[in-house]
Amino acid sequence: MRILALHQGHYGERIFQHIQRVAPKDWILELIIPPRALPVVIDEPEEFLPSDIPQADLLLAMSESQETAQLVPAIARLSEVGAVIMPVDNSAWLPLGLQNELRREIAAMGATAVFPRTFCTLTENTIGYGNDVEDYDSKHIASFARCFGRPRLKIELDAAGTKIIRVEVERSAPCGSTHYVAEKLVGRPVAEAVPQAGLYAHHYPCLASMQMEATGDTLMHISGYVVNDEVGWELKTNR
Repeated sequence: MRILALHQGHYGERIFQHIQRVAPKDWILELIIPPRALPVVIDEPEEFLPSDIPQADLLLAMSESQETAQLVPAIARLSEVGAVIMPVDNSAWLPLGLQNELRREIAAMGATAVFPRTFCTLTENTIGYGNDVEDYDSKHIASFARCFGRPRLKIELDAAGTKIIRVEVERSAPCGSTHYVAEKLVGRPVAEAVPQAGLYAHHYPCLASMQMEATGDTLMHISGYVVNDEVGWELKTNR
């Protein structure tokens, strides 16, 4: 699979570097870093893009401003992607109105766009958490989500079933926090694994926003719930 990524700061850079480290060997990853200084309204996005944008199957757009997000439809068109992932780990960077506008523009090109809230809620056919889960249909996004998205772990316990002795990461959060959580859980008592797993993810550190959302929670807290749910489920099925 050919993936074209866009990032403009530490948030996206860390995700891109993690994907580079552990992605399947047959994936081709390329990167665009747009200018930091952009006008509030962008009428001609090509003026701010490189002239040699590569072709790709999937665009991973990790913008950290509404201005940069406006470049995404043009990048999707020039790279002829079949799908776009734009994670929402900070609502100030990608408010709902802008999401809807981008979704319409990308759909008009015949491509699928998803906006996982947070990035670590992505699965092979859904995005979101709790009451905000949405379905999608895209083979390219599903291929990406088999490797990166909602954490999936295999946990091994000691003979007494009271201590964690091994944790295997079957699917990693895109930022890499799942590997950190897995390392920290080894040796911990089962009784402490939840909510300790979520706290470890926050300490990685999680870069999702701590701003209160309309749901009455923060995106950082959602990222912790996601990994806690996975650890709790795996321990329950382990017994």
